[in-house]
This record gives sequence, C-alpha cells and structure tokens, in this order.
Amino acid sequence: MSKIFGKNGIRGLAVTEFTCEFAMQIGRAVNAVLSEKDRKAKFFIAKDTRSSSDVIELALCTGLCSVGADVELLGEVPVAVLAWNIREYGADGGIMVTASHANNDVNGIKLFSPKGFRLDANSENEIERIITKNPEEIAPVQLKEYGKVTYNENVIENYINRLKDVAEVNLKGLKIAVDCGNGCTSTLAEGVFKFFGAEVFIMGNKPDGTNINTSGSIHIEKLMEFVEDNKCDCGIAFDGSGERCLAVDESGNIIDGDIIIALCAMDMKENDKLNNNTIIATQANNLGLIQFAKAYDISVIPAPVGERSMIQKMVECDCCIGGDPSGHIIFLDDMPSADGMLTGLKLLDILKKSGKKMSELAEIVEKLPQVMLNVPIEKKYREIWKNDRAITSLIEELEEILGNDGRIIVRETGREPIIRIRIEGKNFSDINSMALQIATTIKERTQAGFKGE
Repeated sequence: MSKIFGKNGIRGLAVTEFTCEFAMQIGRAVNAVLSEKDRKAKFFIAKDTRSSSDVIELALCTGLCSVGADVELLGEVPVAVLAWNIREYGADGGIMVTASHANNDVNGIKLFSPKGFRLDANSENEIERIITKNPEEIAPVQLKEYGKVTYNENVIENYINRLKDVAEVNLKGLKIAVDCGNGCTSTLAEGVFKFFGAEVFIMGNKPDGTNINTSGSIHIEKLMEFVEDNKCDCGIAFDGSGERCLAVDESGNIIDGDIIIALCAMDMKENDKLNNNTIIATQANNLGLIQFAKAYDISVIPAPVGERSMIQKMVECDCCIGGDPSGHIIFLDDMPSADGMLTGLKLLDILKKSGKKMSELAEIVEKLPQVMLNVPIEKKYREIWKNDRAITSLIEELEEILGNDGRIIVRETGREPIIRIRIEGKNFSDINSMALQIATTIKERTQAGFKGE
C-alpha cells in the first residue's frame, strides 16, 4: 500500500492534496485505533496559523464526531501545548494541524498518543491500513448520540503555569529579541518572556494566514540583523509550530541546536539533573557536539532522526535531553514533546546566570566543517548500494584517513530514494574532495547497475 505517513506525520498541499475528505477519514480512523471500546472517546485538536488549518480542523472534527467521539479544541497553540494537555488532562489522543517548518502552501497533521508522545509506528500503520485498504470499517452508522465539540478557554493560562513550574528562571536585566515566525508562539512569546523579567523586542508575531515561517528559525536573517543593530544580549527564534528554537548571539551569529544542547546538558550536569549523565543525539548533529560530550565526560546515545525515534530512545535509556541542530530539542522530564518556548527559557537562564556574553558561551562547542551531497538513485537499487564493495571500500578507506578527527555518514532517505552523503572534518577542502569521490562512485555504480561494468 502507498505510504501516507512520513517521519513528521502526514503532509501535502493544503486542501487540494491533503483534502478535507481525507482529513475526515483520518479522524474516523484515529478514533477506531485509539479509542477504548467501552466508553465515549475524547480527542484534543490544536492547529498552527496557516489559513488552511481552520478547514482541516473542521474536517477532523467532522470525522471524529460522526463516529461518536468528542473533540476539545485548543486553538492556535504550539505542539507542546497539545502534547502536555493530552497527558495532563486525559484524552484518548490528539491531533496537531501543522506542517511545522514547511511553507504556507503545505499543511498536514501530527498524531499523539494518550501519553502525549508522538504516535507509534504500529498505530500509524493500522490507521493507514484502514484508510487505504478497509475504509468500510469506519463508514458512519446511525447513532443515538454523536460527538460534540467544546473549546478550551484556559489552555494558554494552563500552559504558562506549566512553564512557571518547570522553568524557575529570572531573566531580569536581559535585553532580548524574539521572532515567532508568525506561527503558534505569536500570542504567547512576548508575555512569557516579559513575565520572567526580560526586556523584549517582539517580531514575526502578526500571522495573517499566509506568512507562517517567513521569518523565525526558518528565515533567521532579520533577527540576526536586529539583535546586532539594537545591541540585544540574545535573539530567540521559533518555527511555525513552536517546536524549534534557535538563538542569535549579541553579534548576530546563529546559535544552533548543537550549541543549545551542549549548554543545557552542561548546566543540567552541574545541577545533578542530567539523567544517567547522557544526551541523545542523531546523525544530523555535528561531530563537535560529540567531542564536547567526550571532553566533559557526558555519554552520547545515538537515535534515528525524528522526534518519535528520539523519545523512544530517551524512554528506553532514561535520558532527559535530546535534539538536533535545527533546534528541535526535547526536555522529557518537563514536556512530552519538543517545546521551543521552554528551550528558549532554559538557554536564557544559562546566559543570565553565567554573566557572560552568548558568544562566549557558544565556544563550548567547536563546530567542524560539514559537506553534504545528495545522489538520487532508482527505486530498484534501494539498499543494494550498501553491499557494493566499490562503494563500501571507498568509505572505509576515507574513514581511516579521517580517524577521530572526522566522520562519514552515508544513508538512504526519502520516498524518491536519495543517498545522502555527509562528511565532517577539520579541513573543508579535504572533506569536500572525499564527498565528491563517494558521490561519483555511487553514480558510476548505479549507472552500471551494480554488475561490475
């Protein structure tokens, strides 16, 4: 069957590709898979600021209510708000209408379990089976009572109270700029950071349904310029769904997820809050983060890219922090999902307590140069390249040359298969040459059909 779920839920062109009819079927299938059969089910739905989010939200409500489930709408709030409400107040699951960091033309959904975690693969596969192969299982039938829709009027107040509980910070004396990316944090950010004592310049907080992710962590250039021109201590940038958080130092330089993870992990270690003295990192993280951890006697456990995989590994290993360079960072003891606002508060707290400049703190990680290349291949060659000695021998040879001063990651990704090559090392010219060698060899071997021609 055709795969409808990706690593970030389901996405498509809003309304025309990700249709209202499809959204209704998703609602019905979610109820069939997640609801308890002996009682009336209840689901929470939240959304981002895209103009198409209202339409999709209504279609999901229609689908859920038509099979008897109740729906509570949380409105335009960050993903973490939905996840925490599911866990805190009890629901059979939740749906976030968002395409996260994608542009406005695209929309989609993310599904959450009763624990507030991203839905597991088995449940997604079952939802997909029902929708694509057995839609008769969720065909509406005559009911005595259908579902009802209610609105949560206290969701923002409750979330802010949660932040107060888990972020005991005092930002008085800090001058910061915050760019909301015209997304879910637009109505929250200024009030939250001011409550904790910061002097706040707010931008990207006027969503009009079409301008999501036109600034913020996806397009951070304006914030970089503003911070430097206005002599701010730091800049904070969110993506449209409020999951990602990046920062800008006083000179307008980007502080990415690797640096934020390192600073937070070090602070947690010093305060005896770093569970098992371990962080979770993905292949996307810079080798500089791994070297930082080694230098400070912190263990690193690898996890596949994607929130679901990271959280699964965090739960298995009893770890409390993990993330990637994009600023998608999880503090599992505090929230069941990545929360950009919480990340920003923790980073600013470290800045304030240190008495240093953000640029000085960023020196904790020595970022290594990276080269990334993508090589498209035919679907029939999926996975075959991994066993081709001409390719694997070259990678092994180059890894030996790099030694402990670099690393090579070659992996297959995407529905239309692409072999992604990423090399890190101290010398950009050397690793660029290596990446080109690997890419050329892969192209030659795929064109030869792996027959040794």
